[in-house]
Amino acid sequence: MTNLKKIYATLALAALASATNVQAQDTIKLGISAPMSGAAAVWGLGMEWTAKQAADKINLEGGVTVAGKKYKFEIVAYDNKYTAAEGTKVAQNLINRDKIKFIVGGIGTAPISALQSLSERSGAMIFISAWGKSVKGPQFPLTFTQSNTPFEILDPLYKYVLAQNPKAKTVAILNANDASGKEVELVAQKTWAALGVKVLSSNWYERGTTQFQPVAAKLTEQKPDIIDLGVAPPADAGIVLKELGVLGWNGVKVLPTGTSATQLVQIGGAAANGTYMGYAGDYSSSLATPVQQILNQGMLAQFKEPLNPLQVSSYDSVYALKAAMEASNSLDPKKIAAILPTLIFETSYGKTVFGSKAVYDSPQQIQVPIMITQVQDGKMIELTRIIPEELKARLAAAK
Repeated sequence: MTNLKKIYATLALAALASATNVQAQDTIKLGISAPMSGAAAVWGLGMEWTAKQAADKINLEGGVTVAGKKYKFEIVAYDNKYTAAEGTKVAQNLINRDKIKFIVGGIGTAPISALQSLSERSGAMIFISAWGKSVKGPQFPLTFTQSNTPFEILDPLYKYVLAQNPKAKTVAILNANDASGKEVELVAQKTWAALGVKVLSSNWYERGTTQFQPVAAKLTEQKPDIIDLGVAPPADAGIVLKELGVLGWNGVKVLPTGTSATQLVQIGGAAANGTYMGYAGDYSSSLATPVQQILNQGMLAQFKEPLNPLQVSSYDSVYALKAAMEASNSLDPKKIAAILPTLIFETSYGKTVFGSKAVYDSPQQIQVPIMITQVQDGKMIELTRIIPEELKARLAAAK
């Protein structure tokens, strides 16, 4: 029994005692398309796990009520292997074979673009974490982004790094040679330049690479003050950092997609110390909500990895979907998608909203804190947490 199930055992008893038996409810299947093998496997496996925790909790509390009828959630997840080809297969399985109308988790710009091309045509609603700006906008009315992206993270992260390292004036960038990497690289180039940092080189590697000595050598050729490891998952970044240490480079290390210090330190060792990350949070600290602390304990028990923002995003998406289904009193994805941006709903972070119309021409971006962390003595330390201004304004207006 998971930690969450223990916590909500009394709710289960109450549900069984009620007139509405959860087991008798109709089931709404919720899909996930994410990498569950390879270097990014822990992202997808964790996303599936947190979604199941949300579904279990909602089911124990009586399910989702629409038009006077109660439904329960069931999670169905597939491995998209972080590729467009596998993403296409997963999309076909979820939408065409399984007839799923709601996808509550998606990772990777290439596989998610493949999913989106089918979901929008088929009338399926999707929550995704893909970092590409190309997957959002009025032309994709059924798509919502469930976690922060470079357009939310990079500017505050880079500003913080430069404030702590004012002598840093040059940067070398590394990204995976895929859709996610290419879109993020453009944002990174512009953001560093706008902050007065000269980009010495942009470098690429193929996902699945295991030998990073040539990559590290190329990164250090021009002796950059900063090395930005872009969209590299922690396992890949750890190898790069280790090779940089062997070469004697000891500059400022930035990993915008760093989701935890565990793999980074396991693989990179002492070379991981000092790395700044923009996509991680300390969910065991007093800054975390009680729900996040429980989820973090469960992730550690299940995967030996702490919870990260990417994984918890599917938990939040399940709750966003529940709120929009009940507010619209409908199971029609179009009606649910139309009402979602108007709602304030509960998540693992507390109350939040979808917004950022000024950035994407459509309010499709979830508004959650940007958490800047750093690896210190082999441990991840949360340095600061930034609440989006739009969220502050929406919550204040609702009081």
